[in-house]
Amino acid sequence: MKISGVEYEIERICVDSLLERQGIVSRGVVVAVNGEIVRRSEWGTTWIEPTDEVESLTAAAGG
Repeated sequence: MKISGVEYEIERICVDSLLERQGIVSRGVVVAVNGEIVRRSEWGTTWIEPTDEVESLTAAAGG
């Protein structure tokens, strides 16, 4: 599985469990799996396969 450009050996996992395992705080985070944004309400039911690419982006204040 590739997470933000880095390869990891992780089994099939749902989005919220992956974020928890990676230590990513979910507040202000957007997650995309294979280029598709996953709604926060679907994080617990969206499964990520070992061949998927995941991007997590954190909103930052400022200008």
